[in-house]
Amino acid sequence: MPELKDSTKEIELPPIPFKRYFTIREVSDLCSVKPHVLRYWEQEFSQLKPSKRRGNRRYYQHHDVVLIRQIRTLLYSDGFTIGGAKQYLVAKPKVVKEFNPEMQKQLLNEIKQDLEEILILLA
Repeated sequence: MPELKDSTKEIELPPIPFKRYFTIREVSDLCSVKPHVLRYWEQEFSQLKPSKRRGNRRYYQHHDVVLIRQIRTLLYSDGFTIGGAKQYLVAKPKVVKEFNPEMQKQLLNEIKQDLEEILILLA
């Protein structure tokens, strides 16, 4: 459960794990936002486009989680309206979609390990 800070609106969010994809439930927990709110924000914010796969399930990437946290801060802490938050995000530089070098290295190692395990299963 996220811890409350001084203000009841400010919540200390958990760190974002080193994963490539997150389910809507995981993002909901990481950002302290209900899943129906995330689906609504997808309609309102054109920058938020999770991948959709089997059965229309959403899979968010690291940059999507960072963007959702930014939207959450704008709306809940900074007092922006949806329209104001949209304008702010368009005017500000885009969220960096790349991992830092350490995260990239860890992710590549995890992918390599997964591929090696698949190769063993196929052999």
